[in-house]
Amino acid sequence: MPPFTAPDGTELAYHVTGTGDPLLCLPGGPMQDSAYLGELGGLAARRRLIRLDLRGTGASAVPDDPASYRCDRQVADVEALRAHLGLDAVDVLGHSAGANLAALYVTRHPARVARLVLVTPGTAAVALDTPPEERLAAARLRSGEPWFGPAYAALEEVTAGRGTAEAFGAVAPFLHGTWDGAARERHAESARQRNDGAAAAYAGEGAFDPPATRAVLAEFDRPVLVVAGEGDVNTPPPTAAAYAALFPEAELTVLPGAGHFPWHDDAEGFAGAVDGFLAPRGSSRPEVPPS
Repeated sequence: MPPFTAPDGTELAYHVTGTGDPLLCLPGGPMQDSAYLGELGGLAARRRLIRLDLRGTGASAVPDDPASYRCDRQVADVEALRAHLGLDAVDVLGHSAGANLAALYVTRHPARVARLVLVTPGTAAVALDTPPEERLAAARLRSGEPWFGPAYAALEEVTAGRGTAEAFGAVAPFLHGTWDGAARERHAESARQRNDGAAAAYAGEGAFDPPATRAVLAEFDRPVLVVAGEGDVNTPPPTAAAYAALFPEAELTVLPGAGHFPWHDDAEGFAGAVDGFLAPRGSSRPEVPPS
């Protein structure tokens, strides 16, 4: 697709795949190339996925002002894409750190969001803390894995606030439902796809105002789906449930055996859950032409 221009003049890219009503997808990382979302476990067969490359990632240009990587400032990029697509309102999906951007977009433009899907969401925007035991309990579901011992010991260090770079690296298996060769390659690729400088600025000072965000979410009367992976140590099911409880109309789906990227761990279950949430409330909004 041709690029569009953000309010500050930065050229931004987006990618359209699939058929059906549009679903605007905001990637995590933070600040990772949206390519990792792929077709979201086959969801593109049921929905027209619009993946935004956040500024400085993927095919989007690097902005002149590095401070514009801050999450709250990128809300204007999402709104510019919606306007560029000519959609009065759009269904929005945010994965991981991208859920923070989705939450801030709802805060600023609630009428522009028809339905909201938060997948293993990051919680900085709403200041939800995950107790260490929640993460450890999710990890213990993998106790039969050959790599479990060292990875669990590293997670204990991380949850105790003593995590080193090596320890954070060692807990990677817990983010994936199956720690096989494909998962290892995806994990390695994620580091290559991420803009580390932008990631450091994403949650910079002033990016989030949790009380203000929670107040808007509490009044957001559109349908919301929160998707969790049963074994995800980043956003364990109790944290996902607490996030869903911030909305007046939200439902929680927990996918058994899944991790932080549930469309890889249970493609059919993930695509079915999201499509089942969205399809019954199908709209007549115009489709975006495929790339």
